[in-house]
Amino acid sequence: MRNSLHGGIVSCETDLAAVLRSHGQKVTPQRLIILSCLRHAGGHVTAAQLLEEARRSYPYIDASTVYRTLASAKDLRLVSETNLGAGDTLFEWAGEERHHHLICRQCGKVDALDEAHLAQLGDALKKDTGFEADLDHLAIFGTCRDCATTPT
Repeated sequence: MRNSLHGGIVSCETDLAAVLRSHGQKVTPQRLIILSCLRHAGGHVTAAQLLEEARRSYPYIDASTVYRTLASAKDLRLVSETNLGAGDTLFEWAGEERHHHLICRQCGKVDALDEAHLAQLGDALKKDTGFEADLDHLAIFGTCRDCATTPT
């Protein structure tokens, strides 16, 4: 939220307000601050981290407002929620691009998984079962190449 002098936040909040209105959501200063903080976080954050950042702009935001806003934004598919194995649920601005993670259980390395792999899975599920899967943001756990080839 540091770039407000250059108009980045104003534009961001205008965009967020338009998206919320287009989905029939009430636009409140708290929602705009929370979603703006998440959008500018640049990656995965916990709800506690998001609350801390939002309170810099609006000290009276409480944790329940953060959780309600995240739940609502997740339902709108604006926010992804995942657990990367570290214990805390993480949130990330979903935006237009979907992305996925391959996480090694041994070394903790996180690699990106190309959307094309899951697009194929989604297509196969639809064709074979008629099921339309929400494959927006997945974390797949396993063993990376380096750990699989290293003797234990």
